[in-house]
Amino acid sequence: MSFFRNQFANVVEWEEFRDDMIFWKWNNREIKKGSRLIIQPGQDAIFINNGKIEGIFQEEGDYNVESQIIPFLSTLKGFKFGFNSGMRVEVLFVNTKEFTVKWGTKNAINIPSPQLPGGIPVRANGTFNFKVNDYIALIDKIAGVKNSYLVEDVKIRITSILDQLLMKWISKEGKDMFNLQANAFEIAQGIKTDLDMQILDSGMTITGFNIMSFNYPKEIQDMITKNASHGMIGDLQRYQQVSMTDGIASGKVKGGGTAADMAGMMMGMGMAGQMMKNMNETAQQETSNQSEASPSSGGKIPNFCPNCGEKTSGGNFCSNCGQKLV
Repeated sequence: MSFFRNQFANVVEWEEFRDDMIFWKWNNREIKKGSRLIIQPGQDAIFINNGKIEGIFQEEGDYNVESQIIPFLSTLKGFKFGFNSGMRVEVLFVNTKEFTVKWGTKNAINIPSPQLPGGIPVRANGTFNFKVNDYIALIDKIAGVKNSYLVEDVKIRITSILDQLLMKWISKEGKDMFNLQANAFEIAQGIKTDLDMQILDSGMTITGFNIMSFNYPKEIQDMITKNASHGMIGDLQRYQQVSMTDGIASGKVKGGGTAADMAGMMMGMGMAGQMMKNMNETAQQETSNQSEASPSSGGKIPNFCPNCGEKTSGGNFCSNCGQKLV
């Protein structure tokens, strides 16, 4: 009798599990007496009857459908298995993890800019994260007509509107078109909010959106790099002098050639000029110090002392009577 009682028993489980599958539906089959439900880690099992959720089971494990599942179903609690009859319901298995998806613009987005009338062509790439958060909306909008749903399906939907959202948030509030990376976080937060509104009605939510980099055409990137380097140097002439000196010091500019001779001459002239400048500054400083130390004479020393008539010897006071001479 035991054989006949369980010969139609089946196992209700996610038979086609894939890591990139958001949900999978076990349907169009009858659950017989003695059947079991298996829920793996990271899965929820939702029993659906006539499009209505009967019960949601979130704990992993191996359950007896008759004794452990049916008593918790909303409208099927009193169902009794017969010898030849079973219960026909759909079971939706949902992947509960958070999915991470890489994205990138397929074509360059022309961002309006006063510097370039035709716009600046910009590409971008990054990642976004999402997960299922509303089973009723998920069943109503997607699972009601599909037996499975992949991450790729969500990615296609997201990337189809991503170009417009990038243009919207890059152009907002006059951001510096040549330094978008500085505003990457703010732009990403705005896009995350808009994307969340786009897929919210499908039972999913965007949990994160990141922009890894903005990419310009080579010509524009070269211009940005050149402007940045000039800004860092500040004085182009000084940059050339430092570069030439570094080249000689490192041995990259070697003797025997016109470039090396010219570099050596320029460096020698520069060193000589600096030495002359230092000498002049030193002489001027010494003269200034002497002027500050010497008393003001107000006139020349007389040849004879105006007091006693003694011939002077060049001192400031008369050697005979002590008269001050200057």
